[in-house]
Amino acid sequence: MRIRLGVACLALLFVQGCAELNRLGAIVQPPHFEQAPGQRAEIRLLGPAGGRPLGGAGVRLWAKVSNPNAFGLTLGTLKGTLYLEESRAADAEFPLGLPLAARQETVIPIDISFSFSDLPGLGDAARRAASRQPLAYRLDGTIGVDAGPLGQPVFGPMTLLRGEAAVPRVSGSATDRTEHPPGALAIGTIRMQPLVMRLRAQA
Repeated sequence: MRIRLGVACLALLFVQGCAELNRLGAIVQPPHFEQAPGQRAEIRLLGPAGGRPLGGAGVRLWAKVSNPNAFGLTLGTLKGTLYLEESRAADAEFPLGLPLAARQETVIPIDISFSFSDLPGLGDAARRAASRQPLAYRLDGTIGVDAGPLGQPVFGPMTLLRGEAAVPRVSGSATDRTEHPPGALAIGTIRMQPLVMRLRAQA
């Protein structure tokens, strides 16, 4: 009898926990990501080096992040996968710690680099990038937020960003430099660790 009562109590706690998560998901809406208007994603080819025997590439994505909630929260984590022309390019983990006020929008650059030797499936994408053809990209992942007393829900997996990226026509020229738009927040660059990258906040 006691065993049955204990099982019933555990089942009740589980149901209550699920109901609480559902209520939390209904109260806290996930931050919205989209390609920042007027900021085209760029690819920069990287020559062979010690960690890149076949060369590699750096991809800069510009994301407009908005908080649809009527209260502030912190965008804590982003974990996902970058695809180029539907081929997996890199797994990424971003400890952002980005505070967003109620209804606030901000633009952030996300820099990702990888080696072609680690990703043989990107050979065609590398050839297209070398000829300055645009490449379709997609960033899929999950995002975790800290909503204070409302908890720390995780949303996804879902597609966060998609669009086209291309190698600038004249590398290093004045017309090629990508400027931070007004209000943009430069939050960091990514260091490669065999397909796992961590974003460091810049001072």
